[in-house]
Amino acid sequence: MEYRNLGASGLRVPVLSFGAGTFGGSGPLFGAWGTTDAVEARRLVDICLEAGVNLFDTADVYSAGASEEVLGQAIRGRRDAVLISTKTALPTGDGPGDWGTSRSRLIKSVDDALRRLGTAHIDLLQLHAFDASTPVEETLSTLDRLVTAGKLRYVGASNFAGWELMKSLAVAEKHVYPRYVAHQVYYSLAGRDYEWELMPLAADQNVGALVWSPLAWGRLTGKIRRGQPLPEKSRLRDTAAYGPPVDDEKLFDIVEALDGIAAETGKTVPQIAINWLINRPTVSSVIIGARNEEQLRQNLGAVGWSLTKEQIDRLDRASLVTAPYPYFPYRRQEGFAKLNPPLV
Repeated sequence: MEYRNLGASGLRVPVLSFGAGTFGGSGPLFGAWGTTDAVEARRLVDICLEAGVNLFDTADVYSAGASEEVLGQAIRGRRDAVLISTKTALPTGDGPGDWGTSRSRLIKSVDDALRRLGTAHIDLLQLHAFDASTPVEETLSTLDRLVTAGKLRYVGASNFAGWELMKSLAVAEKHVYPRYVAHQVYYSLAGRDYEWELMPLAADQNVGALVWSPLAWGRLTGKIRRGQPLPEKSRLRDTAAYGPPVDDEKLFDIVEALDGIAAETGKTVPQIAINWLINRPTVSSVIIGARNEEQLRQNLGAVGWSLTKEQIDRLDRASLVTAPYPYFPYRRQEGFAKLNPPLV
């Protein structure tokens, strides 16, 4: 397993990490992802650690905290061997204090997460969304206190817009608060919007990307193809509305390119899609999920080999879409491109 520094930090993370959204799954969204109990979770953690995957990502909103509880049980007795990443900010109840990143909410959320995880510290806390109703200074000063108290090691963001992330980094630098070293983002062959603004920002500010849904919300599993009905057991039947939108025709073009490369390499469609992501600029780790041992072992096969330049070019062409303004001139007009060439 390859390890990379997470952004501008000394924290080394594996290029593949494990998403625990399937742990303790309940409700229309997380129940469709998976319902892994503590015994099954411990076996999946065993397999991850054997492969060198020691970063496990969860969130307080996953199955109302059950994911954190199951993960805590699965790592019991080997806390020093793992890194825990969790998230907070999204609503966990209907009360006025049950959402956001105010001082009181953050302190309570971190204490609750520590209790559910059964640990004294969280290696990486990420804000699951930007809270426009709370001053950035209040949020960052609270995170600073939690780091100083030893409850958090590092902090990051998730699903921030470019200006939200840049403002947070600027405030952190001004007041010498902990900087966000990670940005957990949606990025896949079927969703390359990350490249337009967030990737250049991450490269400039040295913020490592943790990629969620690398298989485009289950669309790049190799089971969805042009002219074929959606598989009967596909979780997309129940969860498509919750995930990122994908143009079907573009998706089919991508899958056909993946199919061709799979025939050449002997690798699976998901392995190729994940391998493409691992080698993109600013990506520190790609978060993989699995409902069972078979899925996990298949996803772990995405590392240890490389696509050729020609294969990468084919995937790039199949997945490329026109960027919106003001980004498209920098991709399409020579004068603009000279001033600010794209990273990819």
